[in-house]
Amino acid sequence: MMDHSIGLVAAIFVTFFVAGTVKGVTGMGLPTVAMGVLGALISPLTAASLLIVPSFVTNVWQLLASPSCGALARRFFPLVVAVTIGTFAGSHMLAGDDNRLTTVALGAALIAYAGHALLARQLRVSPRLEPLLSPIIGLITGLLTGATGVFVVPAVPYLQALGLEKEDLVQALGLSFTVSAVALAGALAWHGAFHIDNLALSTLAIVPALAGMWTGQIIRNRVSPATFRRWFLVCLLVLGAEMVIRSAF
Repeated sequence: MMDHSIGLVAAIFVTFFVAGTVKGVTGMGLPTVAMGVLGALISPLTAASLLIVPSFVTNVWQLLASPSCGALARRFFPLVVAVTIGTFAGSHMLAGDDNRLTTVALGAALIAYAGHALLARQLRVSPRLEPLLSPIIGLITGLLTGATGVFVVPAVPYLQALGLEKEDLVQALGLSFTVSAVALAGALAWHGAFHIDNLALSTLAIVPALAGMWTGQIIRNRVSPATFRRWFLVCLLVLGAEMVIRSAF
């Protein structure tokens, strides 16, 4: 349970506004920013609980914005099933009592994602390998989601490597993130770690998240998305490093 002080609630709402803004500009990043910032303020478990409703709503909005939603859901069915299984399998770590270990894992996940996005060359995955790789990538993503509350590694680099059209990529990411949010909620409830007061605050956080998305869409028309994304990744890298150092030492 969380002490809902005015200062903390304000910090939570500002975090979701910023996270929504990042998503509005780049098409992704809300759960990653929210977990990264809130994980430095409160326990990763509580941060993950607060993340679920805003992440679900914003990603469903993103997912349903395209008529190709059904075809993508069929194509990536093995991936999302594996994400669900992996999330339940890995959730014992996030739902456990060792906040220090979970914070280190969260920081490491942020570093891995940001470092790869900044430094690695764009990969390409052959369509012939997709039936084999999708369940494997889904399972690993689910394990990391259950352990850290971060949905992006390695699902995002994998989906980007498939050579999808821009709109299909956005919808595929929305599908992956939506399933991850629902699976994480189910896994936390399964462990008895999803408290009703956090659910109420998570629901209220939809408002700043959607306001941030609207703001981000305006910014996207005035600022280079590539430049914005680069600085966003640098901030994630620094934040992840700070979390690892603070918790490890």
